[in-house]
Amino acid sequence: MDVFYAYTYSTGGWLLLQSVPLIAMPRMISTMLLDETRPPTPLEIYLCRCLGLSLLTMAVLTVMLTGSIPLTSTIAEPVSTEESDPKKPYAVPTLVVTSVFHAACSFYMYTWYMTSDQVGFAVGMVGYFALAALGLWCALFASSHGKISRKTGADKRTTGFPFSNKEAEKKHASKWL
Repeated sequence: MDVFYAYTYSTGGWLLLQSVPLIAMPRMISTMLLDETRPPTPLEIYLCRCLGLSLLTMAVLTVMLTGSIPLTSTIAEPVSTEESDPKKPYAVPTLVVTSVFHAACSFYMYTWYMTSDQVGFAVGMVGYFALAALGLWCALFASSHGKISRKTGADKRTTGFPFSNKEAEKKHASKWL
């Protein structure tokens, strides 16, 4: 399985895992978060369900916009994550936005963990950090196939600055002589 699709499905699953309790059990969630013993207000229940639906929507959009779910009825071409692919032009921007979201949530959970020392925040921080790191890796290395030279097998987008590759230049010069 491609790392890009592992990131996509992991993001969708992580957000789905968080959204289901917020939608299905808002009274229990808001009661657990209260310091005093009282029933939650209708506004608290509304905000729990609204956050759950928002997370669920973000999970579905992430999976759809990255091309993990084909939106056409025919599958004629192999799946790729290139930016020029017309089937999923939003794959890389969605990847970047969700990676930034995971990084921000990881930092936010870290601040809550440091002030409260609750294990739940540490678990959430680790989950968000893992997804942010995987998203950063995908943005850096898995978003294009590179421009590989047929003659030398090297990536054409690299340069010799500040160090030049004398051996490669010698091999290249000897081919043409």
